[in-house]
Amino acid sequence: MTTAASKDSPGLLFRKSRVSGWDEAVFTFKLVLAIGLAVACGYLALSPNWLLALTGALLLGALYTHMVELQHQCLHHSSFRSAKLHRLVGIPLGVPLLVSYSHYRVRHLQHHRYLGTPQDSEFFGFDTRKPLTSGLLLRGLLDYPRIAGVFRDVLRSWSGNWSYDIGQIAERRRREIIAEYRLFGLVAVAAVAAAALGFGGPVLRLWVIPLAFAVPLHFLVELPEHLLCESSTTDVLRNTRSIRGSWLTTWFTNGNNLHVEHHAAMVVPINRLRERHPEVEELAVYVERNYAGFFRKVAAVAWENRKGTAGAEPGGSL
Repeated sequence: MTTAASKDSPGLLFRKSRVSGWDEAVFTFKLVLAIGLAVACGYLALSPNWLLALTGALLLGALYTHMVELQHQCLHHSSFRSAKLHRLVGIPLGVPLLVSYSHYRVRHLQHHRYLGTPQDSEFFGFDTRKPLTSGLLLRGLLDYPRIAGVFRDVLRSWSGNWSYDIGQIAERRRREIIAEYRLFGLVAVAAVAAAALGFGGPVLRLWVIPLAFAVPLHFLVELPEHLLCESSTTDVLRNTRSIRGSWLTTWFTNGNNLHVEHHAAMVVPINRLRERHPEVEELAVYVERNYAGFFRKVAAVAWENRKGTAGAEPGGSL
């Protein structure tokens, strides 16, 4: 495939677009749908039948993952016409998975700015530039230490010792992040208090077990974005992957599968990315038809790397 296109090219891919009333309505519908599904899955998770309850908890964990993808759209300010609504909605979307909206936003916008350079640092810690191995994948899949890291940030926020660890941020942003981690602390205390008052079962079924499912699910959603792409170039047509996917995977990941499209113009509402995909299929290097094909390639590279015969370059190319 050719990669001659650049940000000065006349096509649709790099064209910016403001949030319209229709875009806002689409996001609002997705938000209401997610809340409705969460209530239904929560009801299922509280079932006395253990199999139904486990299924409900798994589905609830999937919805918590989906909510973080909705939060991702909010942090790009591409959900509503009013900028203030993004943080107001974005904060609660991240509470079940303990993702601070403002911390995520600062780090993620730096990721967009520095993608393809040594300064790139995504909010979620899996480094796609390292040689791909089964051990690295397993650690990313079971990244429960991130939860411990969140509670360290909670303690630092309450003690007044929290500080941003990658560069400088505005004092207002720092105060917002601290406030959100303090909120997480209050949520955790409320959960412990509820358990002590005899509501441990609902806390376990509605939050703890779904959170355990959500950690690996979220990892699998984030993994394809830049893994096995070219990490030493700033060309979005070479350092990012898009997956055509189905309507279901596009909904579940909130368009995260259309990632070249997103990096090419990050302020474009997610529901408008699909119309840019034909241009990506023509110009981008790393484009997959579906998630199954991507995960097969990942498994193949990890299998080869166990013998040290492939992936000598960070991330490895396909």
